[in-house]
Amino acid sequence: MGRISISCLFPASWHFSLPSQILPRLLLPSFRQLLFLGLLLFLLGALYLFLVTGKLPGGWITKENNFHRHLARVTDVDTTDESNPDLNYGLVVDCGSSGSRVYVYCWPSHNGNPHELLDIRQMRDQNRKSVIMKIKPGISNLAQTPEKASDYIYPLLSFAAKHIPKHKHIETPLYILCTAGMRILPESQQEAILEDLRTDIPVHFNFLFSDSHVEVISGKQEGVYAWIGINFVLGKFDHARNDGEAVVEVNVPGSDQQERLVRKRTAGVLDMGGVSTQIAFEVPKTEEVAKNLLAEFNLGCDAHRTDHVYRVYVSTFLGFGGNAARQTYEQSLIKSTTSRNKLFGQRFGETADSPLLDPCLPTDLQDQIGTPEQKLHVLGTGDFDQCRHVLQPFLNRTNETQTSLSGIFQPAIDYSNSQFYGFSEFYYCTEDVLRMGGDYNASKYAQAAKSYCATQWKTLRERFDSGLYASHADLHRLQYQCFKSAWMYEVLHSGFSFPPDYKNLKTVFLVYDKEVQWTLGAILFRTRFLPLRDIQQESLKGVHSHWRHSFSFVNNLYLLLVCFFIVVLSIILYVLRLRRIHRRSAQRCSPSSVPWLEEGLGSPTLPINL
Repeated sequence: MGRISISCLFPASWHFSLPSQILPRLLLPSFRQLLFLGLLLFLLGALYLFLVTGKLPGGWITKENNFHRHLARVTDVDTTDESNPDLNYGLVVDCGSSGSRVYVYCWPSHNGNPHELLDIRQMRDQNRKSVIMKIKPGISNLAQTPEKASDYIYPLLSFAAKHIPKHKHIETPLYILCTAGMRILPESQQEAILEDLRTDIPVHFNFLFSDSHVEVISGKQEGVYAWIGINFVLGKFDHARNDGEAVVEVNVPGSDQQERLVRKRTAGVLDMGGVSTQIAFEVPKTEEVAKNLLAEFNLGCDAHRTDHVYRVYVSTFLGFGGNAARQTYEQSLIKSTTSRNKLFGQRFGETADSPLLDPCLPTDLQDQIGTPEQKLHVLGTGDFDQCRHVLQPFLNRTNETQTSLSGIFQPAIDYSNSQFYGFSEFYYCTEDVLRMGGDYNASKYAQAAKSYCATQWKTLRERFDSGLYASHADLHRLQYQCFKSAWMYEVLHSGFSFPPDYKNLKTVFLVYDKEVQWTLGAILFRTRFLPLRDIQQESLKGVHSHWRHSFSFVNNLYLLLVCFFIVVLSIILYVLRLRRIHRRSAQRCSPSSVPWLEEGLGSPTLPINL
């Protein structure tokens, strides 16, 4: 093998030579080496972007990435970054019967995909607390002084205005929605209160607010909003399915071609408050339901797309809440006992020495029911099964099939492929005292409730004083737990006809560590067209907008490709430069060696002399 002397490139004291076929390999890497180096740089860059931004190049989103991205949304409890210019805000004021509460929501700019909904979440302050404020009493107390309505609501809006960047106020939608307390007022009084709000709020605040943004919503609307809110937080509207996840096949309402979609199974909602009870769940198009019990709506931003078209059965039952049911039950006891005493000349319940026996109160609990003018003394016998039996007539069931409370129609439920979440009393009855919240098991629940009812009141008080029950459980809960346990059981199994072996009901207060309110569903529904507006505005900006929109999806990929080619080109140019330098040096050192190098001829092996 020939050798080449390169002593001319180094100080004169250095003299050594290399085999003639080694130097070109050192100066000019092979194509495979260049390709390997480029791919290595590409992969390292992709890994860096994934670790730093959480995204793969070009916005690639696999099933797993989408799943983790969704988890990040629903569990997001970090402080809201008010300095983020791409963050949008919205306000919902819930004007209830006992008070009013403002909720501040926020969401990032829509990603441009018309198949996805806005990523709405509650705004959180520096302490990571939800930005919420509540005042009392309810706005319905202003029935005689409607001109004070705007003064009443002013503290809530001032509180919200301080948390939202001032330059964002003009584009922040404000909704003031009134519920049960306002519904019971005469229409003239309702309108007087609403008109004062419509007139004065724009004078003091610069929020995005119009006449249609303040109204008294129906029980049906409230039920639909609650259904939307829980399913949104659960991720049921994200149709990217994961392996093993429950799905349903649905007929899209309004589709002339009987379009069928397979998507995530949505969850039904059961809610029992103090006054009313509510049920809501999705039903197929093949199920005929009266219009007053049905809500058909499109949550998507494009009315022509059917991805988010839903058909929900929702029914509200006034007087079937836990407290209202107890009041109705007591009134019935007073009426029947008073009539019987007069008819037979008896004095049951008139004194503590001759109390009326009540199976729905814990054993030996003494109580008084009725008004001072018509009062009865009762004594609990703690018989859960007997309590259930005496409560059944209060459900107002009929013998007709597919009916529920008060004979109201209820579509058939596919119990083998359904899931329900129970809120308010469904949770309190199972958790506060019995400590069984979460997955509902009818037989275990009934056994625990039966044991509680049969326990002596004295023992229950001792347990309460020892702190064995939930921290927010009070004496009122302790007294009426037996009654409410039986009432909840009967409403669920006799009223709504859930089978005793139903396994897919969860009783909850928080979902992903967050209290889910119907106001979330309200703002999601009422802002559903905002993404379409943004998409249309972007498309009207022309080529520049198209480039910017495209760049938002593939910028990482383009950036990496450009870097890759720049690196490869730089390496090639650098190697070519070294080669030219070598040729010039070789010519100065040994002109006759140039042909020898180009022809690749061998040379005798020579030692390297240092």
